[in-house]
Amino acid sequence: MTITDALKTLPQYILPHHTLSKWMSKLTHCETKWWKNLFIKQIIAHYGVNMSEALEQDINAFSSFNHFFTRELLPDARPLTAVTKAIASPADGAVSQAGPITEGRIFQAKGKSFTVTDLLGGSEERAKPFINGVFTTIYLSPKDYHRLHMPLSGTLKEMVHVPGRLFSVNTSTTRSVPGLFARNERVVALFDTEAGPMALILVGAIFVSSIETVWHGVVSPPTISSVRTWQYEENAPVLNIGEEMGRFNMGSTIIVLFGQDAAAWSNDFTADKVVKMGEQIGSVLR
Repeated sequence: MTITDALKTLPQYILPHHTLSKWMSKLTHCETKWWKNLFIKQIIAHYGVNMSEALEQDINAFSSFNHFFTRELLPDARPLTAVTKAIASPADGAVSQAGPITEGRIFQAKGKSFTVTDLLGGSEERAKPFINGVFTTIYLSPKDYHRLHMPLSGTLKEMVHVPGRLFSVNTSTTRSVPGLFARNERVVALFDTEAGPMALILVGAIFVSSIETVWHGVVSPPTISSVRTWQYEENAPVLNIGEEMGRFNMGSTIIVLFGQDAAAWSNDFTADKVVKMGEQIGSVLR
């Protein structure tokens, strides 16, 4: 952590995270044409959004900024890996970190880590399958495609909504805030797959107005004070590799966990690597 990182991050400790995100939600869902078109144009220009990949390329066709932000892509824009036993990237973004989970701890940045138990909502039983497994953290920037997809085919077993703060998840904040991803509000989806248990953690952040899944709809908001859980025993949702599983209404981070000796990341799948949804990022070992 540098002095610059600290100075950028310090004000976030006193900001009313959820109030700001609530107001951002109102702005991003506003359907006033001049406002939403101006907002969309500014983001496209500032971040270099590639609209040639979008199924709808006319900004006038989007009902709101959020409609644009969660835009669907052309069917061939993200080819899905066809490699046997491949693990596919769940999102467009940049790899923040990827590696082993060491005695139940996940590396965040130099000198900072957090526990799987804390990340998954405080349950040691829920964390147990991942204690010595592998993880990756993928950051989605405002220019990226913001729908999330399945890294492997799986059957949903449990969803957990964990309350928390809404710190930014950019690089400087990741280097500065201890246990960042286990402090922010998040939605955990636990699946059974050919590699065994798989956890997908959708981490909220400042100005992320909501997190939703395809089987539940909007999970957050509401803001909550204690962990909420949903069990899926009968008629559990089954999603194939590459299928959409959720989305961020505004950008954030997804974390993927596998158990011990279940999966391995590709050799070039390392910090700062830019990835596209559907490309191979690892392999199932079982």
